[in-house]
Amino acid sequence: MGGWAATTWRLAGCSGRGVLRGAARRRGSSLPGGGERAASLRELLQSSVGDEEPGEGEAAGGRRERRSPREGAVLLFPGQGSQFVGMGRGLLRYPGVRDMYRMAEKVLGYDLLSLCLEGPRAELDRTRHCQPAVFVASLAAVEKLNHLQPKVVESCVAAAGYSVGEFAALVFAGAMDFAEALYAVKVRAEAMQAAAEAVPSGMLSVIGRRETNYNYACLEARRHCESLGIDSPVCEVSNYLFPDSRVIAGHIQALEFLQKNASKFYFTRTKMLPVSGAFHTRLMEPAVEPLAEVLKSIDIQKPLICVYSNVDSKKYMHSKHIQKLLVKQLVSPVLWEQTMHSVYQRKQGMEFPYTYEVGPGKQLGAVLRKCNLKAWRQYSHVDVTEEEEEAET
Repeated sequence: MGGWAATTWRLAGCSGRGVLRGAARRRGSSLPGGGERAASLRELLQSSVGDEEPGEGEAAGGRRERRSPREGAVLLFPGQGSQFVGMGRGLLRYPGVRDMYRMAEKVLGYDLLSLCLEGPRAELDRTRHCQPAVFVASLAAVEKLNHLQPKVVESCVAAAGYSVGEFAALVFAGAMDFAEALYAVKVRAEAMQAAAEAVPSGMLSVIGRRETNYNYACLEARRHCESLGIDSPVCEVSNYLFPDSRVIAGHIQALEFLQKNASKFYFTRTKMLPVSGAFHTRLMEPAVEPLAEVLKSIDIQKPLICVYSNVDSKKYMHSKHIQKLLVKQLVSPVLWEQTMHSVYQRKQGMEFPYTYEVGPGKQLGAVLRKCNLKAWRQYSHVDVTEEEEEAET
């Protein structure tokens, strides 16, 4: 197991609390990486948290000062759709990663590592499998980053995750332990897949122009569905990616209508996404109660670094806030473009932090480039493939 204090969340389900939630909130830890290093990490993370609510964090002692952006890093955690067969193979050499996958097998009831490494792809791509797979791979990528550049992890001041990636970001920030969060992801993924299978629906990636009116296009698509006899049709923007790029989700008939009439709505490109349902719309309402129930049973604490919510693009402030918004996220659009503006908002001339995308794929980096070119120039990807590891060796 590795010696980095912050990463003992990886076996928090065995030991009770990870260091970010244990040693960082208590005086020390008997887990690997605890003691004095954990105490110094506590000071580092707590000094990065700004805009405290009255009464929050008083035990840490007085008013906290913000860290300078040039002294810290930002971690971005990917979401569903970034998975691929073979992911994680290049991470197994790092301390603690195999332990994480062993814990995942106990929580999930199946061999997640074998599914990630060998497939089949059709099974890995299923919602119930790919969400836990991306969650674990992303936190395993943090182990790699810590091994190669420990200062980056220790100086992290903010994190954000795309959809299910928010759970990984919150675990990294000490708000949840690894095993409990993974179980919540399991429940979430299974409930979302069940909701998706109940109604023929999907998601359509759209590139528009300045004159594109997405709300009008969705309205016309819903009217089309009504003409087909579909009751209460759903068609709405479910993801805000970057300027002129949206994901529209809803009934399949609505999405097909938009594709056929792309020129009418000033769409320059449309592409159906390989997902099973209309995620982040009201068609996911059947998944709300199962996730809400499991989150009530989980010990959630205030993050020790800034973590931004997909729902409103603002920082999570306390445990009830996290519990509420993680549930609301299921039926609300992902405000990723707005979140990127929140994360990288700074005064003129102020340097941008180094950004690391931890997990499979480079989609979040591509989106960051469209949202904020200056911030993207400080971007790196922590890959999860074997090929990169062999090249480094």
